Amino acid sequence: QVQLVEFGGGLVQAGGSLRLSCLASGRTFGSSAMGWFRQAPGKERELAAAISWGIVRTHYADSVKGRFTISRDNAKGTVSLQMNSLQPEDTAVYYCAAKPTPYSGDLYYTDDNYAYWGQGTQVTVSS
Repeated sequence: QVQLVEFGGGLVQAGGSLRLSCLASGRTFGSSAMGWFRQAPGKERELAAAISWGIVRTHYADSVKGRFTISRDNAKGTVSLQMNSLQPEDTAVYYCAAKPTPYSGDLYYTDDNYAYWGQGTQVTVSS
């Protein structure tokens, strides 16, 4: 079991930055692949960024590549998403998700792979 709580959402002007954090509790966080998903009004939920455990690898959606950075700190039980150069199209509810897996280095790209989810945090970017 993994429990997830997101922090750090808010309102920011275009071009600004926000840092989202996800606090995870549970014995399997250290061996869980993690993802940050987002869902804008009227749109499907999509993966923004993913990170593996062990042999750490990362993946970014094309729309955020070069602007967002995902990282994890297993000792603190956190996974973060640094978001720079934010644009109005980044406005969405952002969700942290976890997939316990024995395969270090593996990444997962679709929401049906993830077993545990946070409640979401709203990010609004004004133009």
